[in-house]
Amino acid sequence: MAKQRRAVVIGGSMSGLLAGIMLTRRGWDVDIFERVGSELSGRGAGIVAQAELITRLDALGLDTSDLGVAMTTRQILDRDGRTTATIVCPQVLTAWERVYRVLRDAFPVQRYHRGLGLTGFTQSGQSVRAQLSDGGMVEADVLVGADGLRSTVRQQCLPDVAPLYAGYVAWRALLPERAIPPAIHRELFELMTFCLPPGEQCLGYPVAGPANELRLGQRRYNVVWYRPADEATELPWLLTDDKGVTHSISIPPPLIRPDPIAAMRAAAERLLAPQFREIVRLIDEPILQPIYDLESPRLAFGRVAILGDAAFVARPHVAAGVSKAADDAAALTQALDGDDVESALRAFEARRLPEGQKIIERARHLGAYLQATQTAEERTRSERHSIPEAVLAETAVLDFLHA
Repeated sequence: MAKQRRAVVIGGSMSGLLAGIMLTRRGWDVDIFERVGSELSGRGAGIVAQAELITRLDALGLDTSDLGVAMTTRQILDRDGRTTATIVCPQVLTAWERVYRVLRDAFPVQRYHRGLGLTGFTQSGQSVRAQLSDGGMVEADVLVGADGLRSTVRQQCLPDVAPLYAGYVAWRALLPERAIPPAIHRELFELMTFCLPPGEQCLGYPVAGPANELRLGQRRYNVVWYRPADEATELPWLLTDDKGVTHSISIPPPLIRPDPIAAMRAAAERLLAPQFREIVRLIDEPILQPIYDLESPRLAFGRVAILGDAAFVARPHVAAGVSKAADDAAALTQALDGDDVESALRAFEARRLPEGQKIIERARHLGAYLQATQTAEERTRSERHSIPEAVLAETAVLDFLHA
């Protein structure tokens, strides 16, 4: 009888769970190791459940019947709150926690190990050995790096690859549906709504509520406001807390100083439609997210592969993160049906590397007009993708992948 093949997955978020579930369904013995000891949280993240993702989940036999809020229409509001454009664009909008919960419940709880991260790995022609943060070691046929933007696996394989700041930040929040005044709720809640101050973008849409609630009145409103921030001056100011510590990559919401929040609120009163001004006034603790992207030149390293955000992180405008992670996991699993792990991972890389590059390029095109500084090429992109009709039609739509 053939020996069951073993996989170690580093990272227990979306891409790690997708890889773990798919490999388990193909007969692999899989363990997932997540460095965070507590249950993961999306911290204010609303997401678009793309049709491609729903198809992948359906194929795994997971219940997607109540994955999120079904929305049909998008609109743009001008500075005075008038609707200037609408289009029909049916999509399912949900919260990060909702999709995570579906995946987490589908993976064997005894094979998901919290509070254990990777410190390094070694490999031979026969196996790969992962050193864990508790001093332990696990040996497997393949190691999958699904540990996100700050990937330890990628750092060992590609030490020179690092996130690139895009030149702008996002202020974001999730608001309880019941907190939104009825008049604002009627105008905004059931649509994806944009407001486009010069060189900026604010949008909002409904998502599932706490505990994945989809009942009327129990949902939440996801609002995101993209604003330029110069890397040398304004970004450090935004990321410095009251103790004078400047955080790298991101800053926890409770540590954001009052001054940046006050400046954001004052800008909202000057720049946004009255409906969004009211939304911003309702935010108690905003989240600040500097926007980065990351592009790996390789995905396969002997018996080790990286996928999801460990491999590519695109700016949010494409809304392809979870969908891409599912496609990565499916391609990896299919490639590993072969007997030779190293050649299988090379085939996975050849298939997914061009897709990741295409998503990165598209996201950079869509976000170029939001940057604090622009090259001549980026200014050209801005002329095409910053016009309101383009923002309305192109944001969070994956048609370009099939063109």
